Amino acid sequence: MTRMSVSERRTALVDAALRVIARDAVAGATTRAIASEAGMPQASFHYAFESRDELMREVVRHVLEQEERSILPAMAPTSAPADMREALKSGLEHYFAGIAADPDHERAMLELSQYSQRTPGAEHLARLQYESYFALAVTSLRAAAELVDARWSRPVEEIGCMIVALTDGLTSTWLATRDDAAAHRFIDFAADAIARLSEPLSPSEAEAAAASRNRLSTGAQA
Repeated sequence: MTRMSVSERRTALVDAALRVIARDAVAGATTRAIASEAGMPQASFHYAFESRDELMREVVRHVLEQEERSILPAMAPTSAPADMREALKSGLEHYFAGIAADPDHERAMLELSQYSQRTPGAEHLARLQYESYFALAVTSLRAAAELVDARWSRPVEEIGCMIVALTDGLTSTWLATRDDAAAHRFIDFAADAIARLSEPLSPSEAEAAAASRNRLSTGAQA
């Protein structure tokens, strides 16, 4: 095969690991199977990763980065949602579009979570996965509140846990049924339910928030 840099080799092995895990579960994702899927000899694996566990951590990080790139653009000011419900619906639709475009990634993540929960010594992978999910949910909720000049009526970390539980249900149900219409109905429900936990800022608070954002933007440009 063409000579690859370490970075290229790592990317190829991560992509191969996702395919193997989705097809054969984590138990079947041996270093030999992953290297074979990537089209490289097993010895090449250790030029890129010190261990299978390191690769699994990189798989989690890779998929989470993809989800972040999918969700957070929906919370950008250019999206200009009318209210919190629309902002949440936009973010959830982006999330679902990512699942539908590449279901093997999410199937692999579900497999990895189940494996780590029942395998002594691997529990940290599930914690890493869900800590990252919670952090992404909180970031998205804060971005949505800023975008539509609202505040959350309950701690944002608590609402973040709700978002993760809802998206878990959306993901596992769609992977089992492939029912797009039902998924979109669920997204409508989730956006409605979570939006009710927000309240708009008063006009003076919204003005102060806008002024603060402008100062931060001006300072960043300077």
